[in-house]
Amino acid sequence: MSPRPSLALHTKIFIGLFVGLVAGILCNVLLPNDEGVKWVVSNIAYPAGQVFLRLIFMVIIPLIFSALALGVADIGDVRKIGRIGLKTLAFTVVITGVSVFIGMGLVNIVQPGTGIPETDRNGLLATLTNNQAVSGIFTAVKESKSFVQTLLDLIPRNPFADMANALDPNYRGGGLLAIMFLALIFGGALSLCAQERVAILTKTLQGLYDVVMKIIDFAMKLAPYGVAGLMFSTASQMGLAIVLPLMQYILVVVGGLAIQQFVTYGLIVKYAAKRKPIEFFKGIREVMLTAFSTSSSNATLPTSLRVTEQNLNVHPDVSKFVLTVGSTANQNGTALYEGVTVLFLAQFYGIELSLVQQLVVVLMSILAGVGTAGVPGGSLPLVVIVLQAVGIPAEGIGIILGVDRILDMCRTVVNVTGDIALATWVDVSERLPTRR
Repeated sequence: MSPRPSLALHTKIFIGLFVGLVAGILCNVLLPNDEGVKWVVSNIAYPAGQVFLRLIFMVIIPLIFSALALGVADIGDVRKIGRIGLKTLAFTVVITGVSVFIGMGLVNIVQPGTGIPETDRNGLLATLTNNQAVSGIFTAVKESKSFVQTLLDLIPRNPFADMANALDPNYRGGGLLAIMFLALIFGGALSLCAQERVAILTKTLQGLYDVVMKIIDFAMKLAPYGVAGLMFSTASQMGLAIVLPLMQYILVVVGGLAIQQFVTYGLIVKYAAKRKPIEFFKGIREVMLTAFSTSSSNATLPTSLRVTEQNLNVHPDVSKFVLTVGSTANQNGTALYEGVTVLFLAQFYGIELSLVQQLVVVLMSILAGVGTAGVPGGSLPLVVIVLQAVGIPAEGIGIILGVDRILDMCRTVVNVTGDIALATWVDVSERLPTRR
């Protein structure tokens, strides 16, 4: 008798996600506010999910530095690096703009914020004053930087400080973008040096990259259990009293993300990357499931690199450069979500935004999407900044906190899919020779 074939990793992840979701919803409905459920979440489910996430996060910094530095060094031609960088930037700005217009168009058509009953609205607003989560976001916003300071912080004064705080969404320094800048400069300088003198350093970076990817392989074996724990924690604690009045808002965000995911990216894959969309989405199933379960583009980066190179046959030099930069800079789904959220809260408060104000929201959502940290909840301080820019009470951010996690999971899928679509297009346009 031949041995039964084992389930594929993405299938195991989906099973873990489904089990955690169903169990969490049942506990939320049948055992609301039960102390036993809270104990399970605090002592079993949440820690299990955090073990998986921390195994991923602990290697993000060495992965980003080694992958980006090697990607630049291996390309070798600085002019070619400039072309790829310009293509990445142009793609990010244009496609992010498309995503924001899709989301805001749906908000103006559906008008989700106008359908919330007065009693539910007053009840939600009454809870915002003493909400600690809202207070933490306000603290981050008060410490927000000017545009000039943001540009200066891209050049790290203390790279180790940026490394230590890169995954903190409230960190006011350059963070991951500063680390990426350092890696770009390091890789560019490495490519310009005499190769016989830096060969050992290049091999060391390659060895570091290989070791990190091996650690990721170990971590992914725990993914089904970690995903189940994360989903159970979220579903069991999400109160229906908050979710139900916001169902239209959720559907608008998810609908906009679906259009961006399958229509916008589908067209890019078919006509720009010269691939069949069905085969493309089938090839990145594992990436999409990982993104959905972790809510983090940064945590999904190792899986994105492996799948893009192995399943889509994208040149490693292109994938390392584009996907590493894209995990923080190309946040299409986040920009869409931010635009929808601002207009929804304007409707919630009964504030009519002029065309000029809506264009301001579009522009700021695009910029916020580029600057958002690729970690769970990293977009919330930037949403508050956009709210304040158009005169909407910033306290309204507390209204959507209860459903932000599930939307964070959905928009992360769109973010990482956009990164891979970009990589496939750049790969076709550059047609780099296969590295021997």
